Amino acid sequence: MQANAADGFSGLLEWADPIIFDRMLEAYGAHSSDLKTVWRLARLHARVWRSLIEGDMKNFELRRADLVEALGQENLDLDRVAEADARTLQELLSVVVDRFHRMPRVSMNYHMALLDLAGRLSPARAPLPRAA
Repeated sequence: MQANAADGFSGLLEWADPIIFDRMLEAYGAHSSDLKTVWRLARLHARVWRSLIEGDMKNFELRRADLVEALGQENLDLDRVAEADARTLQELLSVVVDRFHRMPRVSMNYHMALLDLAGRLSPARAPLPRAA
């Protein structure tokens, strides 16, 4: 199953960047009329996704922290990140379904990669306190 997801990630690296950036522009444009701010946040968030798709988790965490800091400077909460991520996953899945429906194996590889991405996009939860 990991090899299937790896093939899906490889394909996403080839064509997903413009789609991701478009979704980010849409998401942040809904919350700000300042185009400079919208582009900056969209660019930061798209870079988070790029690191994630590349499998560079250290860079993903660093870029995610930069994004969270930038959102704080604009008085936007983390719900914006979750909303943008969800819309982006939906769009990527839609492209896969529409474009690759006649290639079941390729489609499955993309589906596996998108499932993996969805799991990694969720912020890590703090460990539960131990009972005394």
